[in-house]
Amino acid sequence: MTVRPPANQIPFRYRTIDSVTGVTRETAKRLAERLGVDETQVIHYALHELAIKLLPQYEADEGPLTAAQMRQIKKRVPQGGKRSVRSSLFETQSA
Repeated sequence: MTVRPPANQIPFRYRTIDSVTGVTRETAKRLAERLGVDETQVIHYALHELAIKLLPQYEADEGPLTAAQMRQIKKRVPQGGKRSVRSSLFETQSA
């Protein structure tokens, strides 16, 4: 009788050689040793890095602002004139 893994798990097979699409168990063991974790954590770490690299890290918005939204922004933000910001974080001496 074959035992099937629970639905939230997938079978994982190492490759016979290292390539862009997979690694050997020896490579996974070396990575685990280098990182100080087990092989499962190496797989999770690799998937996490790939997710950060390839998947959006924020919710998609509704696209560009409409003309009405731009008018509202311009209405609330003072237009024209020179603006400056003074900081009191550092004391300065007057010349």
